[in-house]
Amino acid sequence: MGDSLYNKIGGEAAVNAAVDIFYRKVLSDARISGFFEGVDMDRQASKQKAFLTLAFGGPNHYTGEDMRRGHAHLVAKGLNDSHFDAVMENLGATLTELNVPAELIAQAAAIAESTRNDVLGK
Repeated sequence: MGDSLYNKIGGEAAVNAAVDIFYRKVLSDARISGFFEGVDMDRQASKQKAFLTLAFGGPNHYTGEDMRRGHAHLVAKGLNDSHFDAVMENLGATLTELNVPAELIAQAAAIAESTRNDVLGK
């Protein structure tokens, strides 16, 4: 656990900061902001913090749906690879803004990329 990506990037405080910055970026990104209309962003951020904590090797407090079920309604609205790419771009920019080293950003990107097919229902 000591050498997990979660601990290397700074644990809970870093994940919380990253999610807050990430959603500010996402909500101001015209390519993807429409998918968040009517979404309770406090609840969404809380789920995202728990998911990233788990995905990055921290304690598992994630109780949300699996990626495929949780995004099926967005796929029905047209969610596709270009939108996933925009999310990845925003995640990278967020971690860069937080001065996360490039090799750790690459690890985080690989973890996020591993969810692409499930998120997009492929």
